[in-house]
Amino acid sequence: MRYEAPETLDAALTLLASAGNTARVLAGGTDLLVQLRAGRIAPEWLVDVKRIRELRTVSACEGGWRIGAAVTCMELIEHEPFAAAWPGLIDGVRMIGSIQVKGRATLAGNLCNASPAADSVPALIAAGALVTIAGPQGRRDVPVEQIATGPGRTCLAPGEIVVSFQLAARPPRSADAYLRFTPRTEMDIAVVGAGVNLTLDDSGVCRQARVSLGAVAERALLVPEAAAALIGTSVDEPALQRLAEAASAACRPIDDKRGTREYRIRVAGVLARRAAQRALERARRSS
Repeated sequence: MRYEAPETLDAALTLLASAGNTARVLAGGTDLLVQLRAGRIAPEWLVDVKRIRELRTVSACEGGWRIGAAVTCMELIEHEPFAAAWPGLIDGVRMIGSIQVKGRATLAGNLCNASPAADSVPALIAAGALVTIAGPQGRRDVPVEQIATGPGRTCLAPGEIVVSFQLAARPPRSADAYLRFTPRTEMDIAVVGAGVNLTLDDSGVCRQARVSLGAVAERALLVPEAAAALIGTSVDEPALQRLAEAASAACRPIDDKRGTREYRIRVAGVLARRAAQRALERARRSS
């Protein structure tokens, strides 16, 4: 196996183009190295992108934020201005493994591993993140909810790489939250995850919302029907009940050792409701 650590994005793209389907991108490696050791994958090339400056920065951009693909989870958690702006995304990032894992893991790796139960992905979807992808045909921006197409599968073409995540400027009285349910309290895989992002007007009425669910389908879901249950309301009890019903209705889970299909469907509604309540409390405090 050949290992390369280019220092520019152009150099990385050249390596990926020459290697074709035999290459894998190494950012944090917390999923990739496990798969290598287990013999599940056997790439001929590893292209390590951690030395590429463009992929290693978090920066304010036009009132929003840009997160490089190789920024580690701990770097994001410890970035106080970003954490204050997007607490729900930080909720999800904090749940990615142990402290040691978070010191290596990246948002891009968590996304491109394409696990339906990835913790940062529902939070990114709720946040409305755009993913910048570079490849042989240039750059393109893709909504984060369109990246994973199924377990272990993404929409990235051969030779393409995730460069960054873009989060737009937030209106006043906006906040987000992410919650998950697991059999154990620490370092387990989600049975259900729920992310909610909302914006209130001056009277406390919800004017914008996004709701996402993880671990209840073949990929993390954006649930517009659940968001619609909140918009135009004060996020009161009837709205929360409609949100919970819409979230449960969107689920198409499997049975496994962590929970039955019926259990996951019920928990999804409860968890989406609780995430909305947490986001609402944060939005009210931000005014």
